[in-house]
Amino acid sequence: MNRIAVLVSGFGSNLQAIIDAVEGGRLPDVELALVVSNRRDAYGIKRAVRHGIPVIYFPLAPYTRSGGTREEYDADLAGIVESFDVTWVVMAGWMHVWSDAFLSRFPSRVINLHPALPGEFPGTDAIQRAYRAFQRGEIDRTGVMVHQVPDEAVDAGPVVVKEVVPIRSDDSLEELEERIHRIEHRLLVGAIHQLLCEERESAAGSSL
Repeated sequence: MNRIAVLVSGFGSNLQAIIDAVEGGRLPDVELALVVSNRRDAYGIKRAVRHGIPVIYFPLAPYTRSGGTREEYDADLAGIVESFDVTWVVMAGWMHVWSDAFLSRFPSRVINLHPALPGEFPGTDAIQRAYRAFQRGEIDRTGVMVHQVPDEAVDAGPVVVKEVVPIRSDDSLEELEERIHRIEHRLLVGAIHQLLCEERESAAGSSL
């Protein structure tokens, strides 16, 4: 069984997609071991509690107020996540860039969802920025990707899955956001399934 921690900062609809996939049997080898939020009012916390998943609220502000560093925060949170015997970490709307103090504890086992194609619109507000670029006539599509997080680069790393999302001439920002979010849910679940299948195949091959 693969014990997964899901990290959220907001509404948690992608967390809900993972919960639904686990409970519906589409991720049969996954156990949701922990949900972490760095925001107290994140609705993702309520989703986790509703489904009996352990929750940790772990804000950065107490560290910065006391003169602590991001690396100290990352190392302390990594220790908490490790204590739940987590094998994979999924960033599903987590608004925090990791330092090596966290990533080195889960090498090649941190994945991130980003609502843009590789190399495009890194950072926050990616959908809104893509929509503005469309209005300026610069692009006619955006996308969604799930990638591994090997280092501190923002929204960069080996791509697991990606999908192009056309922007329609009559799209409002809200319509584009809704369509992208539906694709996010499917792609994130598919990426987790793909990575676990690849890991099983690799383990089977090495045992021959």
